Amino acid sequence: METRMTTEVSEATQYVLDDQVGYLMRLAAQRHAAIFLANSNVDLTPTQFAALVRLAEVGECSQNELGRKVAMDIATTKGVVDRLKDKGLIQSRADPNDKRRALLSLVPGQEAFIAGLHRAGHEISAKTLEPLTKAEAERFLRLLRKMI
Repeated sequence: METRMTTEVSEATQYVLDDQVGYLMRLAAQRHAAIFLANSNVDLTPTQFAALVRLAEVGECSQNELGRKVAMDIATTKGVVDRLKDKGLIQSRADPNDKRRALLSLVPGQEAFIAGLHRAGHEISAKTLEPLTKAEAERFLRLLRKMI
């Protein structure tokens, strides 16, 4: 008995790009990145922004720890740290307990700059979530946290 393959795809198995989570998340991320670039008054990439804000939050830590806390791989972390050092925003020193490891911290006197980043971050997030009601935005963020 010969089985014929059909070229018709049932509605239940039809693949519609506009309904795919990865595609929609990428579009949302692109929208957010555009909003970030248009509304950030500092010369930082979103990844540099996140690393700097996290370092301010956790205080002095190793480069590897910072990378883990901002979900960056080793190579990306090194590049981000080098650029933030070049901008004079962070500094490093040898770990007194392990000379092979460097400890990162903010350059002293960055409190006002970090406060400005926090304000900008709130504004950028609000603009990103603007199409949603307050309840939808809260639920969306809760669901995103559940996924990670």
